[in-house]
Amino acid sequence: MNSATTTTYPYSRPVDGRSSRWEEHRAQRRLELIASARKAVHRIGPSASMEDIAAASHTSKSVFYRYFGDKDGLRHSMGEVVINQLREAVIEAGESKDSPDEALFSMVHAYLAQAERSPNTYEFVTANLETGASGALAHFFNELTVMMRERMADYLRVNRTQNASMESLKYWPDGALGMIRSVGESWLRVSPHDPARPNATELARQVTAWLVYGISSVHRTARQP
Repeated sequence: MNSATTTTYPYSRPVDGRSSRWEEHRAQRRLELIASARKAVHRIGPSASMEDIAAASHTSKSVFYRYFGDKDGLRHSMGEVVINQLREAVIEAGESKDSPDEALFSMVHAYLAQAERSPNTYEFVTANLETGASGALAHFFNELTVMMRERMADYLRVNRTQNASMESLKYWPDGALGMIRSVGESWLRVSPHDPARPNATELARQVTAWLVYGISSVHRTARQP
């Protein structure tokens, strides 16, 4: 006589609906705090303290400490949101153009335009790369490095530049990113009311010309009607 085989199943813990709802609430509250902190920094400036941010957000400082630990924790969390939005705009701009040099211009312009929307917020999230938005920035810059190298390689092939090779482009994206960021941050520090200050489009054109043609592009631009 065959004995019946009994199959046993490991005990599975039922999902606690209250716990799930609480986690959703915390995640939503965290996003709300990041949004309110972002508005506060935009209005007060990058040196805003946790007390300033909490007061502007109409909540207690202890709430921000509970969700983010400290100011660097808030900077990191806000940086992830801001840098990811910047990344989406720049990557989309680079992918929207077929011409390599126009793609580079579009990327530079998107970077400048996004940063100009709130110089205070940009400075706040990039002020301390070691404890701030370094993870989001590193990922963003890695993507840009690959895209810029590919675009410049396309440009060199299209223009049949002599002695051009991928090896010659090894360090170019890093130098280009350094220039774009340094120029952009210097530009953001100039008052928008200064008549000598170029707009984002003008500066993006100039930076793109520097990156593609070098400093001789100053004379090239000056000769254009």
